Amino acid sequence: MQNQLSDAGLRDDLMTNDELLRQSEEMLDALLRAIATGNFDDIYATEYETITDTLRDISITRARQGFSPRETAQYVLSLKKAVVEVLEQERSDDYITLYKESTSINTLLDNLSIVTFETFIKGREEVILRQTDEISEISTPVIRVWNGILALPIIGTLDSARTQVVMENLLQEIVNTGSNIAILDISGVPAVDSLVAQHLIKTVSATRLMGAECIISGIRAEIAQTIVHLGIDLSNIKTKATLASALQLAFSMTNVEVRRIDKNVGLRGTR
Repeated sequence: MQNQLSDAGLRDDLMTNDELLRQSEEMLDALLRAIATGNFDDIYATEYETITDTLRDISITRARQGFSPRETAQYVLSLKKAVVEVLEQERSDDYITLYKESTSINTLLDNLSIVTFETFIKGREEVILRQTDEISEISTPVIRVWNGILALPIIGTLDSARTQVVMENLLQEIVNTGSNIAILDISGVPAVDSLVAQHLIKTVSATRLMGAECIISGIRAEIAQTIVHLGIDLSNIKTKATLASALQLAFSMTNVEVRRIDKNVGLRGTR
């Protein structure tokens, strides 16, 4: 505990000292029961199941709480330092025994550190995957801009997984609202290559199968040049440079007219 509390990187904002003490006592008790059998080499033996399970639980928890790999590894290494210090005191008059026991405990705790680190990485990967899924959901909102007209602004790069999310969200909203026009705005897509274009075409095709027409907006000059250079045929897809232009086209397709009313004219007419 002294080694952990004296560490400059101690994250007392993520864990209280009482919780840290409880985890440390739990790990130490499990370790003592394991080494009481005389096994200092095989951490995958039955007697080490409790200590490895404890370390895995702690590593997963710390990964989700936002601890860094160094801070998590320090949890085991602080014990290693404490044990070596005690050995030096207890075996100060027997250097051969000190060397043998220090080597054994160092190897053992290094192996446990590897278990800790591997589990921590898996925990962080789970967090990253979950956050990626949440970001994908948030970054693909389907907006009902008018009766029968949907808009889906796409921000970021399109890949196969995200295209699937885009199509599912868009098709579901078409069913929910009964819309017959969908606008895909790609103003926020940094670049369009052949793969991104194919994903867009797939989305348009899926929309048409649902009985809705699709308009792609946000075709900037550089994107248009790239599409022509790649030889991608979008001639059968309605495209517009801006979302406003796409919305205007959608209005005309649904026989809706939007015009400005000058209120001053109406006021002069009543005098």
